[in-house]
Amino acid sequence: MKKMIIALLSGLTICLLIVGVAGAQGEQLTLKLSRDWGYSGFSGDIQGLFTMHVTGPADLTKVTFYIDSTVIGEVNKAPFNLQFNTDNYPLGMHELFAVGDSSTGQEYRSNSIKAEFVPASQGGKAVLPIVGIILGIVVLSAIVPLAMGRRTKKLPMGAERNYGAGGGAICPRCQRPFPLPLISPHLVFSKLAVCPYCGKVGLMRPQPIDKLRAAEKAELAGDKVLVPEESEEEKLKKNLDDSKYQE
Repeated sequence: MKKMIIALLSGLTICLLIVGVAGAQGEQLTLKLSRDWGYSGFSGDIQGLFTMHVTGPADLTKVTFYIDSTVIGEVNKAPFNLQFNTDNYPLGMHELFAVGDSSTGQEYRSNSIKAEFVPASQGGKAVLPIVGIILGIVVLSAIVPLAMGRRTKKLPMGAERNYGAGGGAICPRCQRPFPLPLISPHLVFSKLAVCPYCGKVGLMRPQPIDKLRAAEKAELAGDKVLVPEESEEEKLKKNLDDSKYQE
């Protein structure tokens, strides 16, 4: 009986030791890297100002940050973050990691992040193609709607238009209503468009359907189409909407 009790106690002690070791192994540091300012490529090349972020056990009391084998700083309280500038270190491939200490004296090492520090000139060259693509998209977004607007079918006087999802506007020059492009550069509530009748290019404000229908009927009557004056309530709403975009 005595031998059985000793065997049970020994087994329980071994189990507790295994659980304790597993728990200690599970409490690891997690290191993440974020860009504050500068360049970050898809292949791990970076340049500029970055921050290392560490999370770990609740009783973490100190984190030491490393680039390769060089200590670059220590943080003694949460949040355990450290900012650094790649320009202060040699160019080339580097290993970033952190070591943390707990209140019980346990030491933890984080995962490693491989990063290549590159010169600022290389970061600028990599950004240029992206800027070019963005500018190309902006230019196309302006040219395509205008080209499509010039090819819009010209309907006879008084014909009812189908304005579609883009809505419609009344040309301030010829006073004829026409559909607006669905996708077009715009400023506040006006869209860049071209009148298919007189060719005027400019920012056109979408009009409600009742005003567009009234403009169609005015065409048929041979009268000069005038955009109905906005009511005081509409003017107040417009001023409130426009004020949202004022600095």
